[in-house]
Amino acid sequence: MADKHKKAASAAKIAKDKMACNKPRRTPGHPTKSHVVKACKGGEEKIVRFGQQGVEGAGKHPKTEKDKARKRSYYARHNAQDPNPDIMSARYWSHRVKWMILSGILGADAIAQCLQHVGTTLT
Repeated sequence: MADKHKKAASAAKIAKDKMACNKPRRTPGHPTKSHVVKACKGGEEKIVRFGQQGVEGAGKHPKTEKDKARKRSYYARHNAQDPNPDIMSARYWSHRVKWMILSGILGADAIAQCLQHVGTTLT
């Protein structure tokens, strides 16, 4: 049993110096997180893991009511915290990669248009 955990841990380790800055990638070998990115800003580097393993975001244009509800729920939980997340945070990368929203990069009108599409509003 211990060998299984060691193998999973070694598969999940990432060489920080070999990763490109701000280029997210999938981590199928990680036990809990689906993506990893080396976030770089102002000479600072940080490994950020984000996303629940096995769960997909609803994407830019959710088709089913279930996906639309998931997207509304996600925004209700996460957008209330801070409208402009830092590039060094997992929330920034989750918005960008799994949910296709670029907080802080797109203007408020573009974000409002996206949120209107899923049936919620920007406050």
